[in-house]
Amino acid sequence: MVRGLYTAWTGLRNEQKRLDVIANNVANAATTGFKTEYVTSQSFDDMLKIKVRDRSENYDRDEKLGNVTLGVKIGEEYTDHAQGSLRQTGNTYDLAIDGSGFFRVRVVDITGAEHMRYTRAGNFTINSEGIIMDADGNRLQGEGGDVIVPTDSANIAIDNNGAVYADGEFVDNIVLTDFEDYKYLKKFADTMYEPVDGATEVENATGLIRQGYLEQSNVNVVRQMTNLIVITRAYEANQKVVQTMDSTLDQAVNSVGRVS
Repeated sequence: MVRGLYTAWTGLRNEQKRLDVIANNVANAATTGFKTEYVTSQSFDDMLKIKVRDRSENYDRDEKLGNVTLGVKIGEEYTDHAQGSLRQTGNTYDLAIDGSGFFRVRVVDITGAEHMRYTRAGNFTINSEGIIMDADGNRLQGEGGDVIVPTDSANIAIDNNGAVYADGEFVDNIVLTDFEDYKYLKKFADTMYEPVDGATEVENATGLIRQGYLEQSNVNVVRQMTNLIVITRAYEANQKVVQTMDSTLDQAVNSVGRVS
C-alpha cells in the first residue's frame, strides 16, 4: 500500500518535469533560434523478490516470486534541432542560417573566463566600436576573431558564404561551425550551446547565411498545448491514486481492529 503511494509520487514528479519542459517551449515560441525540448519517461528497473530456499523448492537456484516496479522516472531529455522558418526583417545585422551549422560567439563569464559557444540566434547588433555582437554582448566570430566593421561605413553586405563587405571592401568571413552529433552539445540559457567531451566538429558547415532574416523557433504551439492537456490529465490521475491510498491507510489505521 505504501509502495502505491511511492509509485504515484514518482508519476507526479515525472509529469511535473514534463510540464516544466512544455511550459518552457511555449514561453519561447517567439524566441529567435530556439529549439524545442522533449523529455521521455521510462519505468524504474525491476526489483525481484526471491523465495527463501527450503526443501520444497529447487535448492540449487533462486526462484522468483514476481516483479516489483518502483514507478516511473525521467528517461531522456533531448533537443529537436530541426530548421525553423526564416522571417525577413531587412535589418543589416539580422542573420539566419539556412541549413546546418551554428554561429560561433565569444562569451566572457562573470569570472572573466572566455568560452566559445554556438547559437542559431542571429539577431545581432553593432556597438560604438564596430563590433558585431548579440543582445548579451557576446561577440560574433569570424576567421580573424571578433567580426569588426568600420563604424563610418554606409553599406554593410554579408553574402551567403559569410563574407562581410563594408562599402564594397572585404572585412572578414563569418565562421559557421557544425557537429557530427548534436547529443554532445550542452545547452546554456535558451539558445546557446557548448560542446562537451565526444563532440566532433564537421570540417565544412553546409548552411548558408541569409542577411536580413531571422530563424524562428521550431516550436509547434498546437502540439505543445495538446501535450499539455495529456500531461494535466495524467497528473490528476496520479493525484487520485494518492488520495485513494491515503483514504485506505486512514481506514486501516483507524477502523480495522476497532473493538466495538
